[in-house]
Amino acid sequence: MEPLTEHRRVSGPVVFGFLRLVQVSAARQEALMASLAEYCRSHELVLSGLFTERSATNGSGAFTGLLDVLALPDTYGVVAPAASHLGTKAIAGERQKQIEAVGSRLLLVRGPRSPRPSGHGPTSPPSAALRRRSPGPAPALATETT
Repeated sequence: MEPLTEHRRVSGPVVFGFLRLVQVSAARQEALMASLAEYCRSHELVLSGLFTERSATNGSGAFTGLLDVLALPDTYGVVAPAASHLGTKAIAGERQKQIEAVGSRLLLVRGPRSPRPSGHGPTSPPSAALRRRSPGPAPALATETT
């Protein structure tokens, strides 16, 4: 009888990490690298390499090298802690397009923040809908009579 798939050595999709570390402490760098490794482990991805951009300028060799390896066969994509690691908003948008143009995916450990609807959150007061006890319509507060 053959062993179960979980007991075989099976490679997951190959990804490459990308970090933008401009004036970052060694502890922060280690934490970011660990978050990429944990994300890949939990999503059964093979983190094959890590590209690190340390300059605030746009023409970094790290991103160019990343694009080069993304063109290799059997490469699934790029994993980054957040979109901000690709650069400023304008640069990040262009870089995301370049990643997708070579047929790769951009995977973010911490995805884009979605705006919270008003009235939701720990500091907002409870809404009227939450205070209402009956499922029917709310009674009129002021009515005009003639």
